[in-house]
This record gives sequence, C-alpha cells and structure tokens, in this order.
Amino acid sequence: MNFDLTEEQKAIRDAARDFAETEIAPSAVERDLSAEFPTEIVQKLGELGFMGMMVSPEWDGAGMDTLSYVLAIEEVSKVDASVGVIMSVNNSLVCYGIEKWGSDFLKEKYLKPLASGKLLGAFCLSEPEAGSDATQQKTEAVLEGDHYVLNGMKNWITNGTKANVYLLQAMTDKSKGHKGISTFLVEQDMEGIEIGKKEDKLGIRSSDTCTLGLNNVKVPKENLLGEEGVGFKIAMNTLNGGRIGVAAQALGIAQASLEASIKYSKQRKAFDSTISNLQAIQFKLSEMATIVEAARLLIYRAAACKDEGKNYIKEASMAKLLASQAAVYCALEAIQIHGGYGYVREYLVERYLRDSKITQIYEGTSEIQKLVIARELLKA
Repeated sequence: MNFDLTEEQKAIRDAARDFAETEIAPSAVERDLSAEFPTEIVQKLGELGFMGMMVSPEWDGAGMDTLSYVLAIEEVSKVDASVGVIMSVNNSLVCYGIEKWGSDFLKEKYLKPLASGKLLGAFCLSEPEAGSDATQQKTEAVLEGDHYVLNGMKNWITNGTKANVYLLQAMTDKSKGHKGISTFLVEQDMEGIEIGKKEDKLGIRSSDTCTLGLNNVKVPKENLLGEEGVGFKIAMNTLNGGRIGVAAQALGIAQASLEASIKYSKQRKAFDSTISNLQAIQFKLSEMATIVEAARLLIYRAAACKDEGKNYIKEASMAKLLASQAAVYCALEAIQIHGGYGYVREYLVERYLRDSKITQIYEGTSEIQKLVIARELLKA
C-alpha cells in the first residue's frame, strides 16, 4: 500500500495551503466575530477551481480525485473551518449530486456555473421534524402541468442566504413513504422562496445557516433530479460522499489544534523550562498526534475507495466519526495546554473548539454514523 502523495496532489495541497494562509487567514478572526460570509474568498476559490474540484472538465470542473479534494479541504479548514464547509457543501453535496443524477440540460444550466464558482449551491434535506430521520419529509411537491408546486419548510441550510441554487428534497407521493421522496433544483429567486433569519451559531460563524420556506414555489418539471421517488436514494448517496468532506474539515481543525499546541508548548515557560519538557504535556501532544494520524488514514482510505468505485459507505462513516472526535478532543486539549490563554479570543484555539462541535452533528450525527457502520458490518 502506497501512502505517498503524487506530485499533482502535493501541488494542490500546497496551493490550498498558500491560499488559506494569504487570503483566508487575515480576515478569519474578524469574520468569526461579525459572522460575515466570505463572499470574495469564495469567488476566488471558484476561480482557482476549488468549488468544483471533482467535477469533470466537460462540465467546467477541475477533474481532480477525491484525495486531492480532501487535501484542499483540510488545508482550508486548518485556517477557517467556515470556508471549509462552504467548499464541502458546494463540492460534495451539490455538484456531485447534479453530475451523478442530472440531465445534460441541468448540468449545462447549473453544474457548469456551480463548478466554476459563478454560482453557489446549498443542500436542503433537514426539516423541523426531519433531522436524523430524514424519511419524515413534510415538504410536498405536486405536479401541475409543466411545473411542480412546492410547499414546506427546510432548516439548517448551510450557504442558505447566499446560495443561488438549492438541491432540495420533497415528497411527491406520501403513500410510498421514503420511496415517495424526489429531488429538485430550486433557484433562490423563484417566487415563493422565503429565506429565514441567519442563525447565530456557536461556531463556523462565517458560514451562514438559515431556514428556507417554500410557499407555492413553481419549479419547472425539468428541474427534477433523476426520477420521481429516487430522492431519498440521491440524498443518502450524496451524504456518503459529503461525510468525507466533513471528515476532512474536522481533520483540519484537529491538525490546527495540534500545531498550535506544539508551538505554544515550545514558547511557554514554567518551572524554569518550556512546558514542552513536561511529561504531562508530551503525553497530551502524543495522544493528539496519534488520533489525528488515525483519522487522516481513515479519510484517505475512504477517498481511495470512492475513487476506485468501491462501496465506501462504512469507510466514510468511520472517517467522519473518528475525525469529528479528533477535532473536539484536540481542541479541548489545546485549550488545556494553553491554560487561561486558551480560553480567550486572542488565541485561536477557543475558535477551534467552537468550530469542532458541529462536525459531530451535521451530515449525520456521530450516533447515526455508528448505526451506519453497524448496518454495514452486519451485512457480512
């Protein structure tokens, strides 16, 4: 098994790192405080090909592999996890879904501008009464002539206030349960779209999250993604890939916490020496580094399985489960190593902790990941 990155993958990683340090880092703290969306940064990411990394060049994407995508998400998320999740949603959930299930018409109309960064996408599955149990969709879509008429409510929509296009699940046949769910591409400026207030969040504050109301929204029937009744399959398949992106985001947070802790331990003095010489600190750094590397290898494995066309459901869930645990654990330990300084905004580790928690919740909670892993194990 070869763990070495190709020269192209190294170049992509280095380009993402350089962009993160020069373009994202200078405004990260202020945007976190003000909860400001990084509009210009996202536009630049699009110009560099980072908003449609795995999309075929035929549809104006960068045509990269999943591991390259993981490397870029990690580097960006080390500096600002908010930008990381904006990238992840557009790449993993929206572009992937359209490329896999969309008609050429939809790819031409939506995928090309999404992949090139001219448009921004959002994924709309969760509802007030449909979170972990996504089968309980209440949003309805009724075919009337040339249009579907959509009514309902979606919540926890990342990129919600800024997105131009929503990949949205709605019920087209209640009698069929989850097999009656379909997927649509809905434009933000369609009449009847009601964007709710921007949520005031604990972390990833520079990414926007909101509710989305649909009041008799007329969506052309050609905007149906795939066929009627395959929406739940589309959502679950898309989330499998999305979990790799979230795992990479969590990995970036964990790695940033580790690096900050190493740096601080070499500078901070106590008991006539730097605290890096204290066994208690060394043990913490060792444990942090171990869980970070374990998560990284699981993520790389999931990415490799996806690129090789293998079943990667278990691998993606394992990667997300461990990487999100690593993010929270390493952020907590980083604060402990920094002591009182870790608890104030002047040092970045308090933001790492606030940003880390959501990785255990969105795109399937840790509890859901365990259920997915167990289900795959028990198939054998």
